[in-house]
Amino acid sequence: MPSKIEWTDNTWNPVTGCTKVSQGCKHCYAEREWIRLSANPKTVQFGRCFTDVQCHPSRLDKPLHWRKPRRVFVNSMSDLFHVDVPTQFIDEVFAVMALCTQHTFQILTKRPERMLRYLAYTDPKARIDAVINENRFDKYCRRDGWVEGMDRFIGQWPLKNVALGISAEDQPTFNRRILPLMETPAAIRWISIEPMLGLIDLHFGFFLDDVLWRRRHHGHCLDKPMIDWVVVGGESGPKARPMHPDWARSVRDQCVSVEVPFHFKQWGEWAPRDVAMQIYGKDYDPNNDVEMARVGKKKSGRELDGRTWNECPA
Repeated sequence: MPSKIEWTDNTWNPVTGCTKVSQGCKHCYAEREWIRLSANPKTVQFGRCFTDVQCHPSRLDKPLHWRKPRRVFVNSMSDLFHVDVPTQFIDEVFAVMALCTQHTFQILTKRPERMLRYLAYTDPKARIDAVINENRFDKYCRRDGWVEGMDRFIGQWPLKNVALGISAEDQPTFNRRILPLMETPAAIRWISIEPMLGLIDLHFGFFLDDVLWRRRHHGHCLDKPMIDWVVVGGESGPKARPMHPDWARSVRDQCVSVEVPFHFKQWGEWAPRDVAMQIYGKDYDPNNDVEMARVGKKKSGRELDGRTWNECPA
């Protein structure tokens, strides 16, 4: 379905439901949405708890119907690499992405260890190839007339149209999740820092040097930063926690210094002092050391130091 998320065009949820793993999950927007959806008998969430992770085979073919190229966020209501998602179902999701080369699929996980095991230590390409050879999706492709079965499969690995990313909210979660991402075979790697709950040192140089060494010893030499995109955003919702402006500036400056595309998604519920003064004018009277004011997501906007940052990977 069309998305209001600034960095994507559509969401695709072949899996729904999740469980919390860190402080970034505390005020999960998907869980807030779940309350409304689980009360609607027309939804797949009806009568279910948010922690009830389910796969939906009937939703697998949706991207095959979208002929116009678009950015597709995979599982905005779950995590593809959750322990309760069977490996066979992940194969089927990847098979659809392999067939839909006109789209760019954006995957985020807080469980990069399983993503690494799936993509680096097994043989997913052979399994995905087998799923496609079963011709399970062939009727949709032939009906629309723009795919001829296996001819649409890129045949290259990793898939060029799949961006694999981690979600991290502070330095400890970043440190735990970045190395599995770096070791995962991917055409595009990215980081979503939302909600940002603390200062994060990305350590691009350290991780780049470390992974270059590993890749050279495995026969692959890379000469570019291994992170292709960084997204930063503050928290929204009734219990949102503020994001200090210096935290966002720090990540932006780190990205600029190594020429990694930077996207500033939102301030969230809280805005910096200068933004609040623009909104409220003379009626805004902050305490001496107040850096942030609660103004609401719509009013806080997306500008960081007077401009929007909408950079994305080529």
